[in-house]
Amino acid sequence: MLESVKYLIGSVGPSGYGSKSTAEQVTDSCPNLRSVTAIITGATSGIGAETARVLAKRGAKLVLPARSIKAAEEAKTRIISEFPDSEIVVMALDLSSLTSVRNFVSEFESLNLSLNLLINNAGKFAHEHAISEDGIEMTFATNYLGHFLLTKLLLNKMIQTAEATGVQGRIVNVSSAIHGWFSGDTIRYLGEISRSRSSQYDETRAYALSKLANVLHTKELARRLREMEANVTVNCVHPGIVRTRLTREREGLATDLVFLLASKLLKTIPQAAATTCYVATHPKLIGVSGKYFADCNETSPSKLGSNSVEADRLWSASEVMVSKDSGAIFADH
Repeated sequence: MLESVKYLIGSVGPSGYGSKSTAEQVTDSCPNLRSVTAIITGATSGIGAETARVLAKRGAKLVLPARSIKAAEEAKTRIISEFPDSEIVVMALDLSSLTSVRNFVSEFESLNLSLNLLINNAGKFAHEHAISEDGIEMTFATNYLGHFLLTKLLLNKMIQTAEATGVQGRIVNVSSAIHGWFSGDTIRYLGEISRSRSSQYDETRAYALSKLANVLHTKELARRLREMEANVTVNCVHPGIVRTRLTREREGLATDLVFLLASKLLKTIPQAAATTCYVATHPKLIGVSGKYFADCNETSPSKLGSNSVEADRLWSASEVMVSKDSGAIFADH
Protein backbone atom coordinates (compact mmCIF):
# COMPACT_ATOMS: atom_id res chain seq x y z
CA MET A 1 0.00 0.00 0.00
CA LEU A 2 2.80 2.40 0.93
CA GLU A 3 4.55 1.76 -2.40
CA SER A 4 1.31 2.56 -4.27
CA VAL A 5 0.92 5.85 -2.40
CA LYS A 6 4.55 6.78 -3.13
CA TYR A 7 3.94 6.00 -6.80
CA LEU A 8 0.77 8.07 -7.00
CA ILE A 9 2.29 11.16 -5.38
CA GLY A 10 5.56 10.72 -7.28
CA SER A 11 7.77 10.69 -4.18
CA VAL A 12 11.43 10.26 -5.02
CA GLY A 13 13.53 7.27 -4.05
CA PRO A 14 17.25 6.92 -3.20
CA SER A 15 18.17 7.92 -6.77
CA GLY A 16 16.57 11.34 -6.30
CA TYR A 17 13.91 10.48 -8.90
CA GLY A 18 10.47 8.87 -8.83
CA SER A 19 7.44 7.91 -10.89
CA LYS A 20 6.79 11.49 -12.05
CA SER A 21 10.36 12.17 -13.22
CA THR A 22 10.83 12.60 -16.97
CA ALA A 23 13.55 11.34 -19.29
CA GLU A 24 14.86 14.88 -19.74
CA GLN A 25 15.03 15.46 -15.98
CA VAL A 26 16.97 12.26 -15.24
CA THR A 27 19.54 13.03 -17.94
CA ASP A 28 20.12 16.66 -16.87
CA SER A 29 23.15 15.64 -14.81
CA CYS A 30 24.54 13.02 -17.18
CA PRO A 31 27.80 13.78 -18.98
CA ASN A 32 27.67 15.01 -22.57
CA LEU A 33 27.00 11.96 -24.75
CA ARG A 34 28.72 13.21 -27.91
CA SER A 35 31.22 10.35 -27.75
CA VAL A 36 28.49 7.73 -27.25
CA THR A 37 26.92 5.55 -29.96
CA ALA A 38 23.62 3.94 -29.01
CA ILE A 39 21.47 1.30 -30.68
CA ILE A 40 17.80 1.57 -29.64
CA THR A 41 15.29 -1.02 -30.82
CA GLY A 42 11.64 -0.02 -31.12
CA ALA A 43 12.46 3.67 -31.41
CA THR A 44 9.82 4.60 -33.99
CA SER A 45 7.07 5.31 -31.46
CA GLY A 46 6.17 5.52 -27.80
CA ILE A 47 8.78 5.02 -25.10
CA GLY A 48 11.52 4.10 -27.58
CA ALA A 49 10.96 7.27 -29.62
CA GLU A 50 11.20 9.45 -26.50
CA THR A 51 14.32 7.59 -25.36
CA ALA A 52 15.92 8.26 -28.74
CA ARG A 53 14.87 11.93 -28.71
CA VAL A 54 16.34 12.57 -25.26
CA LEU A 55 19.60 10.75 -25.99
CA ALA A 56 19.92 12.75 -29.21
CA LYS A 57 19.33 15.94 -27.21
CA ARG A 58 22.25 14.93 -24.98
CA GLY A 59 24.46 14.44 -28.05
CA ALA A 60 24.49 10.67 -28.60
CA LYS A 61 24.91 9.21 -32.09
CA LEU A 62 21.91 6.95 -32.70
CA VAL A 63 21.37 3.79 -34.68
CA LEU A 64 17.64 3.16 -35.14
CA PRO A 65 16.89 -0.37 -36.38
CA ALA A 66 13.30 -0.99 -37.42
CA ARG A 67 11.11 -3.37 -39.36
CA SER A 68 9.64 -0.34 -41.15
CA ILE A 69 12.37 1.82 -42.70
CA LYS A 70 9.73 4.44 -43.47
CA ALA A 71 8.72 4.71 -39.79
CA ALA A 72 12.38 4.90 -38.74
CA GLU A 73 13.11 7.63 -41.28
CA GLU A 74 10.13 9.59 -39.97
CA ALA A 75 11.47 9.21 -36.40
CA LYS A 76 14.85 10.42 -37.60
CA THR A 77 13.26 13.44 -39.30
CA ARG A 78 11.37 14.37 -36.13
CA ILE A 79 14.53 14.26 -34.02
CA ILE A 80 16.63 16.22 -36.53
CA SER A 81 13.93 18.89 -36.82
CA GLU A 82 14.35 19.47 -33.07
CA PHE A 83 18.10 18.82 -32.81
CA PRO A 84 19.65 19.58 -36.24
CA ASP A 85 23.16 18.37 -35.28
CA SER A 86 21.97 14.86 -34.47
CA GLU A 87 23.76 11.93 -36.10
CA ILE A 88 21.24 9.17 -36.80
CA VAL A 89 21.60 5.99 -38.84
CA VAL A 90 18.47 4.08 -39.89
CA MET A 91 18.78 0.34 -40.51
CA ALA A 92 16.49 -2.61 -41.23
CA LEU A 93 15.76 -5.13 -38.47
CA ASP A 94 12.92 -7.56 -37.82
CA LEU A 95 13.52 -8.95 -34.34
CA SER A 96 11.17 -11.90 -34.92
CA SER A 97 13.61 -13.19 -37.57
CA LEU A 98 16.99 -14.55 -36.47
CA THR A 99 18.24 -14.16 -40.05
CA SER A 100 17.28 -10.47 -39.98
CA VAL A 101 19.12 -10.04 -36.66
CA ARG A 102 22.27 -11.59 -38.13
CA ASN A 103 22.00 -9.42 -41.26
CA PHE A 104 21.57 -6.29 -39.16
CA VAL A 105 24.67 -7.04 -37.07
CA SER A 106 26.70 -7.75 -40.20
CA GLU A 107 25.62 -4.42 -41.73
CA PHE A 108 26.25 -2.55 -38.47
CA GLU A 109 29.77 -3.98 -38.21
CA SER A 110 30.50 -2.86 -41.78
CA LEU A 111 29.92 0.75 -40.66
CA ASN A 112 32.93 0.55 -38.29
CA LEU A 113 31.09 2.43 -35.56
CA SER A 114 31.82 2.08 -31.87
CA LEU A 115 29.02 0.82 -29.60
CA ASN A 116 28.63 2.12 -26.06
CA LEU A 117 24.96 1.62 -25.42
CA LEU A 118 22.43 -1.06 -26.43
CA ILE A 119 18.82 -0.46 -25.45
CA ASN A 120 16.65 -3.52 -26.08
CA ASN A 121 13.34 -1.68 -26.00
CA ALA A 122 11.14 -3.09 -28.78
CA GLY A 123 8.05 -4.95 -27.60
CA LYS A 124 5.10 -6.79 -29.09
CA PHE A 125 1.84 -8.04 -27.59
CA ALA A 126 0.43 -10.60 -30.03
CA HIS A 127 -3.33 -10.97 -29.57
CA GLU A 128 -3.47 -13.76 -32.13
CA HIS A 129 -1.35 -16.88 -31.86
CA ALA A 130 1.48 -16.83 -34.41
CA ILE A 131 4.76 -18.63 -34.97
CA SER A 132 7.93 -16.94 -36.24
CA GLU A 133 9.83 -18.14 -39.30
CA ASP A 134 12.22 -19.84 -36.86
CA GLY A 135 9.45 -21.86 -35.22
CA ILE A 136 9.12 -19.78 -32.03
CA GLU A 137 5.94 -18.20 -30.63
CA MET A 138 5.87 -14.65 -32.02
CA THR A 139 5.73 -12.58 -28.80
CA PHE A 140 8.66 -14.51 -27.30
CA ALA A 141 10.60 -14.37 -30.59
CA THR A 142 10.23 -10.59 -30.87
CA ASN A 143 10.48 -9.45 -27.26
CA TYR A 144 13.18 -11.81 -26.07
CA LEU A 145 14.88 -14.21 -28.48
CA GLY A 146 15.69 -11.60 -31.14
CA HIS A 147 17.16 -9.36 -28.44
CA PHE A 148 19.09 -12.31 -26.95
CA LEU A 149 20.78 -12.96 -30.30
CA LEU A 150 21.26 -9.25 -31.03
CA THR A 151 23.02 -8.76 -27.68
CA LYS A 152 25.10 -11.91 -28.11
CA LEU A 153 26.35 -10.82 -31.55
CA LEU A 154 27.07 -7.21 -30.50
CA LEU A 155 28.79 -8.04 -27.21
CA ASN A 156 32.35 -8.19 -28.58
CA LYS A 157 31.90 -4.79 -30.22
CA MET A 158 30.71 -3.34 -26.90
CA ILE A 159 33.61 -4.90 -24.97
CA GLN A 160 36.13 -3.62 -27.54
CA THR A 161 34.62 -0.11 -27.44
CA ALA A 162 34.83 -0.05 -23.63
CA GLU A 163 38.46 -1.21 -23.75
CA ALA A 164 39.41 1.39 -26.36
CA THR A 165 37.64 4.33 -24.71
CA GLY A 166 37.76 3.47 -21.01
CA VAL A 167 34.03 4.27 -20.88
CA GLN A 168 31.85 1.52 -19.46
CA GLY A 169 29.36 0.04 -21.91
CA ARG A 170 25.75 -0.36 -20.86
CA ILE A 171 22.99 -2.73 -21.98
CA VAL A 172 19.41 -1.94 -20.95
CA ASN A 173 16.69 -4.58 -21.28
CA VAL A 174 13.17 -3.14 -21.15
CA SER A 175 10.92 -5.61 -19.32
CA SER A 176 7.67 -5.08 -17.42
CA ALA A 177 6.24 -5.70 -13.97
CA ILE A 178 3.96 -8.12 -15.82
CA HIS A 179 6.92 -10.55 -15.80
CA GLY A 180 5.74 -11.45 -12.29
CA TRP A 181 2.45 -12.77 -13.68
CA PHE A 182 4.17 -15.83 -15.13
CA SER A 183 4.51 -18.96 -13.04
CA GLY A 184 5.27 -22.49 -14.09
CA ASP A 185 7.87 -24.09 -16.33
CA THR A 186 9.19 -21.47 -18.77
CA ILE A 187 10.67 -23.83 -21.36
CA ARG A 188 7.77 -26.28 -21.29
CA TYR A 189 5.20 -23.50 -21.79
CA LEU A 190 7.26 -21.97 -24.60
CA GLY A 191 7.35 -25.37 -26.28
CA GLU A 192 3.59 -25.70 -25.96
CA ILE A 193 2.82 -22.30 -27.47
CA SER A 194 5.44 -22.69 -30.21
CA ARG A 195 3.44 -25.48 -31.82
CA SER A 196 1.46 -24.45 -34.88
CA ARG A 197 -1.93 -25.41 -33.41
CA SER A 198 -1.46 -24.59 -29.75
CA SER A 199 -4.46 -24.93 -27.44
CA GLN A 200 -2.37 -23.59 -24.54
CA TYR A 201 -1.93 -20.07 -25.93
CA ASP A 202 -2.90 -17.20 -23.65
CA GLU A 203 -1.79 -13.82 -24.97
CA THR A 204 -1.16 -12.26 -21.54
CA ARG A 205 0.73 -15.28 -20.22
CA ALA A 206 2.85 -15.37 -23.40
CA TYR A 207 3.67 -11.68 -22.96
CA ALA A 208 4.52 -12.23 -19.27
CA LEU A 209 6.82 -15.11 -20.25
CA SER A 210 8.69 -12.93 -22.75
CA LYS A 211 9.16 -10.19 -20.15
CA LEU A 212 10.29 -12.71 -17.52
CA ALA A 213 12.84 -13.91 -20.08
CA ASN A 214 14.19 -10.33 -20.35
CA VAL A 215 14.72 -10.31 -16.56
CA LEU A 216 16.41 -13.73 -16.52
CA HIS A 217 18.59 -12.74 -19.49
CA THR A 218 19.77 -9.68 -17.56
CA LYS A 219 20.68 -11.77 -14.51
CA GLU A 220 22.66 -14.41 -16.40
CA LEU A 221 24.36 -11.96 -18.78
CA ALA A 222 25.51 -9.84 -15.81
CA ARG A 223 27.06 -12.95 -14.24
CA ARG A 224 28.87 -13.82 -17.46
CA LEU A 225 30.13 -10.26 -17.97
CA ARG A 226 31.57 -10.26 -14.43
CA GLU A 227 33.23 -13.60 -15.11
CA MET A 228 34.79 -12.16 -18.29
CA GLU A 229 35.83 -9.01 -16.38
CA ALA A 230 34.27 -7.02 -19.21
CA ASN A 231 33.74 -3.29 -18.69
CA VAL A 232 30.07 -3.62 -19.71
CA THR A 233 26.99 -3.69 -17.48
CA VAL A 234 23.46 -4.91 -18.11
CA ASN A 235 20.34 -3.91 -16.23
CA CYS A 236 16.61 -4.37 -16.64
CA VAL A 237 13.80 -1.81 -16.35
CA HIS A 238 10.05 -1.65 -15.86
CA PRO A 239 9.07 1.60 -17.60
CA GLY A 240 5.60 1.81 -16.08
CA ILE A 241 2.27 1.54 -17.83
CA VAL A 242 1.60 4.06 -20.56
CA ARG A 243 -0.88 4.17 -23.41
CA THR A 244 1.34 3.40 -26.38
CA ARG A 245 0.70 1.58 -29.65
CA LEU A 246 1.29 -1.69 -27.80
CA THR A 247 -1.94 -1.24 -25.80
CA ARG A 248 -3.86 0.63 -28.50
CA GLU A 249 -3.93 -2.44 -30.76
CA ARG A 250 -7.14 -3.45 -29.05
CA GLU A 251 -9.40 -0.40 -28.97
CA GLY A 252 -12.99 -0.36 -27.79
CA LEU A 253 -15.30 0.78 -25.04
CA ALA A 254 -13.98 -1.73 -22.47
CA THR A 255 -10.35 -0.81 -23.16
CA ASP A 256 -11.11 2.90 -23.02
CA LEU A 257 -12.99 2.48 -19.75
CA VAL A 258 -10.11 0.58 -18.16
CA PHE A 259 -7.67 3.29 -19.19
CA LEU A 260 -9.98 6.01 -17.92
CA LEU A 261 -10.22 4.32 -14.51
CA ALA A 262 -6.48 3.67 -14.42
CA SER A 263 -5.50 7.11 -15.69
CA LYS A 264 -4.01 8.10 -12.33
CA LEU A 265 -1.66 5.11 -12.59
CA LEU A 266 -0.64 5.68 -16.20
CA LYS A 267 2.56 7.53 -17.00
CA THR A 268 3.11 10.04 -19.74
CA ILE A 269 5.57 8.88 -22.38
CA PRO A 270 8.33 11.25 -21.07
CA GLN A 271 7.82 9.73 -17.60
CA ALA A 272 7.78 6.18 -18.96
CA ALA A 273 11.08 6.72 -20.79
CA ALA A 274 12.75 8.07 -17.64
CA THR A 275 13.87 4.78 -16.10
CA THR A 276 15.43 3.59 -19.37
CA CYS A 277 17.31 6.88 -19.78
CA TYR A 278 18.37 6.90 -16.12
CA VAL A 279 19.79 3.38 -16.27
CA ALA A 280 21.42 4.06 -19.66
CA THR A 281 23.21 7.28 -18.72
CA HIS A 282 23.36 8.22 -15.05
CA PRO A 283 26.85 8.38 -13.46
CA LYS A 284 25.49 6.80 -10.25
CA LEU A 285 25.09 3.52 -12.08
CA ILE A 286 28.71 2.95 -13.07
CA GLY A 287 29.54 -0.62 -12.07
CA VAL A 288 25.92 -1.51 -11.28
CA SER A 289 24.88 -4.67 -13.15
CA GLY A 290 22.28 -7.42 -13.07
CA LYS A 291 19.68 -5.23 -11.34
CA TYR A 292 16.01 -4.46 -11.93
CA PHE A 293 14.74 -0.86 -11.87
CA ALA A 294 11.32 0.80 -11.71
CA ASP A 295 10.58 4.51 -11.31
CA CYS A 296 14.36 5.17 -11.64
CA ASN A 297 15.14 3.17 -8.49
CA GLU A 298 16.44 -0.33 -7.95
CA THR A 299 13.76 -2.79 -6.85
CA SER A 300 13.23 -6.55 -6.78
CA PRO A 301 11.94 -8.66 -9.66
CA SER A 302 9.63 -11.61 -9.07
CA LYS A 303 10.83 -14.70 -7.21
CA LEU A 304 11.14 -16.59 -10.50
CA GLY A 305 12.92 -13.60 -12.04
CA SER A 306 15.50 -13.77 -9.24
CA ASN A 307 16.22 -17.47 -9.76
CA SER A 308 19.78 -17.95 -11.01
CA VAL A 309 19.17 -21.62 -11.87
CA GLU A 310 16.22 -20.62 -14.06
CA ALA A 311 18.33 -17.87 -15.66
CA ASP A 312 21.06 -20.37 -16.57
CA ARG A 313 18.45 -22.83 -17.87
CA LEU A 314 16.86 -20.22 -20.12
CA TRP A 315 20.28 -19.14 -21.41
CA SER A 316 21.13 -22.72 -22.39
CA ALA A 317 17.78 -23.14 -24.14
CA SER A 318 18.23 -19.80 -25.92
CA GLU A 319 21.64 -20.85 -27.24
CA VAL A 320 19.99 -23.91 -28.79
CA MET A 321 17.11 -21.85 -30.22
CA VAL A 322 19.42 -19.35 -31.94
CA SER A 323 21.58 -22.18 -33.28
CA LYS A 324 18.76 -22.94 -35.75
CA ASP A 325 17.68 -26.08 -33.93
CA SER A 326 14.72 -24.94 -31.84
CA GLY A 327 12.96 -28.25 -32.41
CA ALA A 328 15.61 -30.02 -30.34
CA ILE A 329 15.00 -28.00 -27.21
CA PHE A 330 11.23 -28.58 -27.30
CA ALA A 331 11.56 -32.29 -28.07
CA ASP A 332 12.98 -32.94 -24.61
CA HIS A 333 10.19 -31.24 -22.63
